[in-house]
Amino acid sequence: MTEVVHEPARQRGRRIHPAWWVAVATFLSVVCAAGVRSMPGVLIEPLNGEFGWSLGTISVAISINLVLFGLTAPFAAALMERFGVRQVVTAALLLVAVGSGLTVFVSAPWQLVLTWGVIIGTGTGSMALALVATVVGRWFVARRGLVSGLLTAASATGQLVFLPLIATLADRIGWRAAALAVAGAALLVVPFVLGLLRDRPSDLGLLPLGGTSADVLPPHRTGAARMAVGALTGAARTRPFWLLAGGFMICGATTNGLVQSHFVPAGADHGMPMTTAASLLALVGLFDLVGTVASGWLTDRFDPRLLLLAYYGLRGVSLAMLGPLFGAGLNASMLAFVIFYGLDWVATVPPTMALCREIFGPTSAVVFGWIYASHQIGAGIVALAAGLVRDHYGSYTPAWVGGAVLCVVGAVLSVLIKRQPVQLSSVSP
Repeated sequence: MTEVVHEPARQRGRRIHPAWWVAVATFLSVVCAAGVRSMPGVLIEPLNGEFGWSLGTISVAISINLVLFGLTAPFAAALMERFGVRQVVTAALLLVAVGSGLTVFVSAPWQLVLTWGVIIGTGTGSMALALVATVVGRWFVARRGLVSGLLTAASATGQLVFLPLIATLADRIGWRAAALAVAGAALLVVPFVLGLLRDRPSDLGLLPLGGTSADVLPPHRTGAARMAVGALTGAARTRPFWLLAGGFMICGATTNGLVQSHFVPAGADHGMPMTTAASLLALVGLFDLVGTVASGWLTDRFDPRLLLLAYYGLRGVSLAMLGPLFGAGLNASMLAFVIFYGLDWVATVPPTMALCREIFGPTSAVVFGWIYASHQIGAGIVALAAGLVRDHYGSYTPAWVGGAVLCVVGAVLSVLIKRQPVQLSSVSP
């Protein structure tokens, strides 16, 4: 093992701690994963128009994508412990490029499930927030909340960058051009990962940013699957895990599952052009960038449970008001919703991650992977449910109202969490 030297001595003449370069590579990876995940919601209408598939049929692929995105995360976190962060992220980017490239050959629903659902879901899941939790936990002691917010906001940045591009390409050239563009973007990120991403500060003979030798976590080299399952087995015996997982399931249901997957087709129901709806959804990403960074800053200073109470409550209010705001064009009320909802989009992540780290300690990255899996299970269930609701009722209004009710439940679950560390006996750090 590389010897860890005294930080100040090693850092003489070094103006930027390498942790920040690792954060840059992580940011780009999460941006790419978010861009790929934003593709299905924009392409629902083109696929419906070309193949005549119902929204429910297309939503099956989206649902599987979201669920696998979540279920892959804890195993990816364990694989990062076993084989290294750089290796896992590089493999994930290549898998995403292959899946997105194969999408252009789709001609049947099962093929859409294979590419969008299985391949892309697995690849993007390996660059999910479990990656963020791993990087933050290893490389940062100071500025943890802020960096968690910045890296979480990378999802919003990916949405902001990719959504208008995907919508424009799909509208002017065709949806296959959009899929190929996304595949190319994944390949472009690979050199940054290979050049900047490192597994641990000790690999460079350094300490985590703002940390001491007591903050250095030793590598865990046992089987990745055993570690992931062991973390779940131990955490599932505790009440905080189920409260965190339940709240985060609702978070995923009301963001990725409901709004990200169905905002664009909901706009089309009211005569709104696809490019306009996609631009509004991208604008959500812009304000999410601000809201998530601010949430990270607040998490360093306030009780994370109270922040979650506020975030879920405000999100519920905004969803309850969404239905009547849709129209053929832009209006001030819809812009207000986009700004408000954007600020709240994934502001829940930094306080949830902080509570997980506080309660589950050294195993928190893998446990958070399972909590994030619940996020995506909720997203997958609601993505499918909202498509079926739209097919049955001819309107998304019941789905918006249902999402608002779920947010109230999420707020209640958050305040019931006790901030007491627990020892997991089923997995060693």
